[in-house]
Amino acid sequence: MAEPERGKSMGRGVACGLLLFFLAACGQQTAPPAAVGHTSAQASAPAVPPPSASPTGLGALDPCTLLSPQDRSTAGVTVLGKPKDIAGARACDWTVPGTFGVTVTFDDEHGLAELDVAKKNVTKTTVGRHPALKVADKKAADGTCAVLLGVGDGASVQIDVSNTGFSDTPLACRRAGTVAGLVEPKLP
Repeated sequence: MAEPERGKSMGRGVACGLLLFFLAACGQQTAPPAAVGHTSAQASAPAVPPPSASPTGLGALDPCTLLSPQDRSTAGVTVLGKPKDIAGARACDWTVPGTFGVTVTFDDEHGLAELDVAKKNVTKTTVGRHPALKVADKKAADGTCAVLLGVGDGASVQIDVSNTGFSDTPLACRRAGTVAGLVEPKLP
């Protein structure tokens, strides 16, 4: 009698295995031909407006093209920029080995008033036609400085400079100011 029971449990195991195989296969979605319609994944995705013929605002710019070869020379940048993503924001980084680095970051969602910066480290200023904030912790003397440019009410561009060795904050601020002055005329 043990033999028929063993056959039954083996048969159930195979049946269960086949059932799981078919259920798994049924759960897989294949893309329908383009003319057929939407898949459930497309139907649940948020509606995205069709792209406009030409982007506007910061969307029309590439942060790595903001410093021309002449601009890089003026700023003391001897390398090409490398695109980066910083917490979902488009950025470009230029790192001059043994000297300093500068990063230009586009924030399409936060204007100057919405940025979280320590008030004690901020100096309000203007760069060209854009309101700006210079951010440097003079007490830390860590060789870093940022210039934040307001672009309309809801966007900003951040220019961060870090000196190699993290020293000479005034030099970092001069460098950030130079880059901000070169970038600013190209902003909307």
